[in-house]
Amino acid sequence: MFRSIILSSFVSLLIAGAPNLYADVVQLPDQTKQTFAFELPGRGMSMTAVEERFGNPLERGDEVGDPPISRWVYGEFTVYFEYQFVIHAVVNTTKN
Repeated sequence: MFRSIILSSFVSLLIAGAPNLYADVVQLPDQTKQTFAFELPGRGMSMTAVEERFGNPLERGDEVGDPPISRWVYGEFTVYFEYQFVIHAVVNTTKN
């Protein structure tokens, strides 16, 4: 009985103090809605298909590692290949 009175008093104090609790809201800019005016090569495209579609890259990186990963740099994006196939393409950004 005494235990239930203490418990109910404790719960009442928590509820009474709840309106005094607050939290700051931090809003970050939404960077997921960026749009680009160019197309990126898709995963699984062959090197030949990328070259036919986007032309010669500005730079061709050497193969590194096992499996061999290479990269082609274009003006707006960089393409990463595993063997002869695209595994990822990223937009190039400039650092200020």
